[in-house]
Amino acid sequence: MKIGIASFAHMHAYSYAKALIQLEGVELAGIYDPDEQRGQKFAGILGTSYYSNYAELLSQGLSGIIVTSENANHKEHVLAAAKAGVHVLCEKPISTNAADARDMIEACKAAGVMLQTAFPVRYNRSVIRAKQMIDEGKLGRILAMKGTNRGQNPGGWFVDPALSGGGAVIDHTVHVADIMRWFTGAEVKEVYAEIGQLMSAAPIDDCGILSIEFDNGVFATLDCSWSRNPSFPTWGDVTLEIVGTAGTLTIDAFGQKLNVFSEERGYRHHFWGDDMDFGLVRDFVASIAEGKTEANVTGVDGLKALEVALAAYRSAERLAAVSPAEL
Repeated sequence: MKIGIASFAHMHAYSYAKALIQLEGVELAGIYDPDEQRGQKFAGILGTSYYSNYAELLSQGLSGIIVTSENANHKEHVLAAAKAGVHVLCEKPISTNAADARDMIEACKAAGVMLQTAFPVRYNRSVIRAKQMIDEGKLGRILAMKGTNRGQNPGGWFVDPALSGGGAVIDHTVHVADIMRWFTGAEVKEVYAEIGQLMSAAPIDDCGILSIEFDNGVFATLDCSWSRNPSFPTWGDVTLEIVGTAGTLTIDAFGQKLNVFSEERGYRHHFWGDDMDFGLVRDFVASIAEGKTEANVTGVDGLKALEVALAAYRSAERLAAVSPAEL
């Protein structure tokens, strides 16, 4: 099976590429990147071909492509893949706006190809176990949830709204909003958000607190900030507390780690646990092999999580609760 990668703009591209080359029967068939120096560099590291034109990569008999370009460029690359009949794994957020996300979903559906959203947290063992316990009724009826997804400001195009669609809120909301939807089987009814720029030099939102109401009455809060200082790990703070009528459950998706302190590097994680990116890519490849046209984590899942982030931005502007249905 031949799989390509469209752009190394996103830092997850390298992790996904490493996952691909570990899978038996899978070939990393090439890398497209508009930045020739970057593309040539990673093609050399990974032992594959570099393409300066994504149409040329798509013509190499690909079964699938992983889109890890800037958020604003997802639509262009996904539509091209759909036209070529190539299945797509698209980095989150699926797009910078709901209209483009809907166009991507419809194009892949019309072409009969799979559109999967890259939500690797779904492949964390503690998250999977929590989902099982909820489905088995061990927590009773879920009443409330509290989530966090905090990290560092990535810089680069992430702080250019024209390419990213926003800052910490669009970057870090979607992961946990997706897990909350998955756990509850419910849709978000309303979002109230307070968003600000407190730590970054760039004029971009770097902190946000969201209050979320689901259509089944579940209430949730989420801290989705770029609040980690430079001496902390870039990522590694996805947590959930779930309160049910029969019990409570706490999840630390990155808890499988050693805390390492040094004079040279400050505080770092030595992570030994689940490789969520590998689980994500393996699932994408397995779905292609099984002939699926509907992914286990769909483009619609990506759209619904994106709508939560977009509603948060609108809420912060209006100083009022906003329904994603308005978007």
